[in-house]
Amino acid sequence: MPFALDHPSTASLLLESTGEGIFGIDMAGCCTFVNRAACEALGWRTEQVLGRNMHELIHHSRESGAHYPECDCPIFNAFRRGEPCRIDDEVLWRADGSAFPAEYSSYPVIEAGEVQGAVVTFVDISARRQAEALLRASHDELEQRVAGRTAELRELAHHLEAVRETERKRIAREIHDELGSLLVALKMDLDWLARRVGDAAQREPMVDKCQRMGGLVDTAVDSVGRIITDLRPSILDHQGLWAALEWQAQEFELAGSDERQVDFKMHVAADVAPPEGGLAIAVFRIFQEVLSNIARHARARHVAIRLDVDAPPGPVLYLQVRDDGVGAAPEALNDARSYGVLGMRERAGHFGGRVGIESFPGRGTTVRLVMPLEQG
Repeated sequence: MPFALDHPSTASLLLESTGEGIFGIDMAGCCTFVNRAACEALGWRTEQVLGRNMHELIHHSRESGAHYPECDCPIFNAFRRGEPCRIDDEVLWRADGSAFPAEYSSYPVIEAGEVQGAVVTFVDISARRQAEALLRASHDELEQRVAGRTAELRELAHHLEAVRETERKRIAREIHDELGSLLVALKMDLDWLARRVGDAAQREPMVDKCQRMGGLVDTAVDSVGRIITDLRPSILDHQGLWAALEWQAQEFELAGSDERQVDFKMHVAADVAPPEGGLAIAVFRIFQEVLSNIARHARARHVAIRLDVDAPPGPVLYLQVRDDGVGAAPEALNDARSYGVLGMRERAGHFGGRVGIESFPGRGTTVRLVMPLEQG
């Protein structure tokens, strides 16, 4: 028989003092008791709830308004199938036809080994949902701001790198035009002086002195040429990226010990012109950084370099550099202070490319650059 909690028993006092809505149902799903918090949350009076089918009264539809079959109701399954539940992604319906998000649990009531019904507790979680929505909105806004700021910083870094490359080019040109010309003129004057020493007694030491000075000038000319090349290799501007990469590989081999072997292979599909501008500089600088790391850290005896460029349309550059050196731990390559690796990845990422590195201690390192050559 349905009943209300009007007697001042300990159980009824506990039910009435709690802030959660609580009601009981029998094996037919009809309400057997209900506390004040439940009635207030649902907008029904106690006598309007007792004896009513609770699924039809407060759980008849989903949040979308679609019909909620009683056979699927987790509340009823607690006593029909012996499946206790705790649900926080559904709604309950008030007497005025409005719905509210609720967290509810349903547990079977067992007496003498038989299920007699279930006890259901629920709480309105509208405030929690609102707080979660505000938190998600704040999180999304923060992510957007971080993404925007990151994009700005990357654009600034690319701009600074472009400015730096322009400055390198200007300095290299000025060194070549001014200092290089002066050194060549000085060398010519020393040769002229050596041929015109008149005093026979002083001729031999003067000639030796001029020759030594000429040797120093030659060294200075070579040093100036090297500095110019480091700042901005002229082959990149005059013959293009493919020739510049091959030249850099040859320079790397010549600068190494006799024990280090370099195997360079290149296959560029027909009708693919070498890229120019910032893209060409990015590929060339990444290649330089890879070879520099090998020279400084790898202690490699064999370096295999392979360059492949797909055919149009949409050509893609694939550059792989593999060495048999000492290798490195993966965590070292992903360290935030690995500025060389970060620089390569940022250079590639700006043009839609990516740099992958595989390395293990004692097993060498493989660096792969994938760079689309069609720029939007």
